[in-house]
Amino acid sequence: MLRDPHHIRSDGSEALRLDIVNVGYRSTHYWVVRCGTSRVLVDLGWPGTMGTLRANLRRMGVPIEEIAYGMATHYHIDHAGLAQELKAAGVPLLVFDVQVEAVPEMKRWTKPVDRYVEITRHDNVTIPTSESRALLERIGLPGQVLHTPGHSEDSVSLLLDDGSAFTGDLPPLSQATEREAQQVAESWQRLRDQGARTIYPAHGPTFTIDAVQLREG
Repeated sequence: MLRDPHHIRSDGSEALRLDIVNVGYRSTHYWVVRCGTSRVLVDLGWPGTMGTLRANLRRMGVPIEEIAYGMATHYHIDHAGLAQELKAAGVPLLVFDVQVEAVPEMKRWTKPVDRYVEITRHDNVTIPTSESRALLERIGLPGQVLHTPGHSEDSVSLLLDDGSAFTGDLPPLSQATEREAQQVAESWQRLRDQGARTIYPAHGPTFTIDAVQLREG
């Protein structure tokens, strides 16, 4: 599990300590991002594994009650499987406008053995991605959420002002299908244009934006 402390400037002058913790399991990374006193959990566990996630949070010194929001980079079972159980534990679910229609589709991809708890929609914090910076600033986290489709239409990335980007399953262009390629290239270009530098994916090692192929060929 990775703990990556560094600093981020929220207003161009004051350096705040940014702490990035990986509480993942089953080859999927779940990132807890803290700046100041607030924490955001990026991606929300496999269904039926709340005990594992709680244990990993405790092991990494992350009190669940200090998580201001949970957000899924996209609504697949390994990324949002515990969303409803986290809500029941007091973690508000942050849903973006481009994700609303994907939320009820989650149950189509699960079986009873998965022990998936269906996500209710009336009690989520639902906002446009364009309002993400204002919301994050209210909890002291300088950054924004960008729509980065390619892996799925509902995919988003959390991009912090220091260049840290949490991209979920956005694939390298070399691994994108022909159908995905244009969206994937545009999403990576959008991240680069907005200042992304260090990429924290949901699977595999961290890498830099310079390692990303931005064009086909």
